[in-house]
This record gives sequence, structure tokens and C-alpha cells, in this order.
Amino acid sequence: METITTNGVKISAEVAYQPQAKEFSDSEPRNIFAYRITIQNLNSFDVQLLRRHWHIVNGLGAHREVEGPGVIGEQPIIHPHGSHRYVSYCPLLTDIGKMYGTFLMKNVEDGSYFQVEIPEFLMMLPQNAN
Repeated sequence: METITTNGVKISAEVAYQPQAKEFSDSEPRNIFAYRITIQNLNSFDVQLLRRHWHIVNGLGAHREVEGPGVIGEQPIIHPHGSHRYVSYCPLLTDIGKMYGTFLMKNVEDGSYFQVEIPEFLMMLPQNAN
């Protein structure tokens, strides 16, 4: 598990290869990696997750970005010392890659906005972990 705390918000990321979920697109197999993100609010005020911005890099160095509102269709409000957890996935054409990014958060109390870092995590087929 990878963890980072920024501006009083702790983000933890866990990843797992999903061998049963191999995708085929244009006859190219894609490896599927599920990831679980846990967001903990260590602040004394409510925060709301408004946007996500992911950087995805595959084993060949190809870089793509995914940016948009919320996470899995939600913009959760997280109370002080509370948490929010979600699971999503990333398809990769290669056996290895990485993801990292940021969340745009809102301080619900005063209306200010701030970013928190999402820690970089590695996606790798289990046989490559040696």
C-alpha cells in the first residue's frame, strides 16, 4: 500500500492484478488492474472531493491523463476524521505501469479549494514481481 498526506487529507492506494478480467480491444489484450483508494480527512472541517486528475504511464513510457468530476460518479463529503473508500480499475497494454495524480478538494466550512496528492503506485503482473 502506498500512502501520502497533503493538506490534512491522507490518501492510500492499493492495487491488484485481475487475471480473470483481461480485456480485448481491437484484438489487443489489455491487462486489468483494480485499485482501491482510501481518503481520510485528518482536518477539523468537512472536505468534499470535487475532481480527479490521474496520470497513467505504461511500461513503454506512453503517458495518458484522465481528468473529470468526482470519483466513480460521486463527489463525497468526508467529515473530520472520517474516510471514503472506492474501487476502480485501469486497463494497460503492457505488463507494468504506474498511476499517480491529484484530487481537487473543497473545504466545506469556508468554501476554499485545495489539491491533495495521490501517491504513485505500480501496476505489475505478479510474475514480473521477482
